[in-house]
Amino acid sequence: MDYVTYPDLKGKTVYITGGGSGIGASFVDAFTRQGANVAFISLTAASAQALCDQVENDTGSRPLYMQCDIKNINALQTTIKQTRETFGPIDILINNAARDTRHTLEGYSTDDWDDAMNTNLRPHYFTAQSVVADMRANGGSIINVGSNSAILGLAGYASYVTAKAGIMGLTKALARELGPDGIRVNTLIPGWVMTKRQLEKWVTPKALEQCLSEQSLKRTISEEDVSQSALFLASEASAMITGQALIIDGGRV
Repeated sequence: MDYVTYPDLKGKTVYITGGGSGIGASFVDAFTRQGANVAFISLTAASAQALCDQVENDTGSRPLYMQCDIKNINALQTTIKQTRETFGPIDILINNAARDTRHTLEGYSTDDWDDAMNTNLRPHYFTAQSVVADMRANGGSIINVGSNSAILGLAGYASYVTAKAGIMGLTKALARELGPDGIRVNTLIPGWVMTKRQLEKWVTPKALEQCLSEQSLKRTISEEDVSQSALFLASEASAMITGQALIIDGGRV
């Protein structure tokens, strides 16, 4: 895909959670192509290093990869500090990491619930807390990745849907709180994106047919469709947009 160029993104420092695969990997690639300094975290080192190799080969710039479990807030904050020490103050934060594990109501324990919240919602608050001093000095953009499952109220993974709904509330609250400091906070809401994980675990011909029948645009959604929108929300092209939800779902909701 040919990317729109946003000159103001060149030289900016971008921190991305869950950047090793899927939509997150597309974020890493897209922002590096804009000339930004990109740091990202992921649990799986092999695929993350392969992504770094690929992006460096394509762009001449190598992203900074750090292995981290986002449930460990101290470790998460350490990677943010490492990003700052490597590239300078953080200008753009993308809270992307998530896990859409399927489950039933009856078979779900309190530990399962806490694990889901600690993965899909809690880190978003503490990453924002950790970068806000940088952004208060220089301005900045926080992008929280939600899911249209929270808007549609999809069944089969209620904890994930709950967390994604919480992200929309967190976004609005932080946008209100941080707006006077020139910090913008928005939610990016993808529909059903055909990532490798989705194709391997959940996509069936019947499910895909139903999804496309509900979309106004009759093609599947790619990772690049989402990362293109993230570039817009991170750049000055969206300078007066905050507290909003940008939905990329082909007109399904």
